[in-house]
Amino acid sequence: MKPIEHKKIVACPCCKGESIYAPSNLFRPFCSARCKNMDLGAWASESFRLATEPPVDDDGQGESRLQ
Repeated sequence: MKPIEHKKIVACPCCKGESIYAPSNLFRPFCSARCKNMDLGAWASESFRLATEPPVDDDGQGESRLQ
């Protein structure tokens, strides 16, 4: 007998609709391929970015050198 699977419902990060967070949802945590692709497109177009610190100027000349 197969154990009862309790499906966790989460908010889709893109449209905020309901999304099943389970292996059966191929797009998790997104609700659909459309939402998954919209998120990927936002990263690809640099609408989303990770915050970083500016590079440290080691030579004191105002421009960092490539090594």
